[in-house]
Amino acid sequence: MAAWRRAIELSLGNADVVMLRSMAQSRTEPASRVERARILLGYWKDPSFFAVGQALGLHHQTVQRCVERAVVEGPMAALDDRPRPGREPTITVEAKAWLVSLACRKAKDLGYPLGFWPVTLVSMDRRKGIRASPIWRRALCARSSTRRT
Repeated sequence: MAAWRRAIELSLGNADVVMLRSMAQSRTEPASRVERARILLGYWKDPSFFAVGQALGLHHQTVQRCVERAVVEGPMAALDDRPRPGREPTITVEAKAWLVSLACRKAKDLGYPLGFWPVTLVSMDRRKGIRASPIWRRALCARSSTRRT
């Protein structure tokens, strides 16, 4: 025999409903936040994981996870992504600021023969012992070379 359907009580205040409605119709918010706002509004109207999932083209477990998270953390907190595990950034905020300030200056002013920053010069210029990733260096060079040529 099948078990009874497990319904979770999702209580939303008027301010939450207004905010979720505006976010569900937004074209400037990230798509994940818009989708989660639609999930919460759909479940608030019809508390069925399957019905909401079918209406939005999602799996019912996705709807269930979003609703359970909204009950535990609150509806606005459930819209945001959880922090992901991973390695901490190796470049500090001060080092990024220094690299940006370096890239925004002309290379000739610092004694280099070129008027812009090629990737090799940025990688060689490690006066502070900063090791930036190649992607960071390319972005800085692209940013500075568009202003210097």
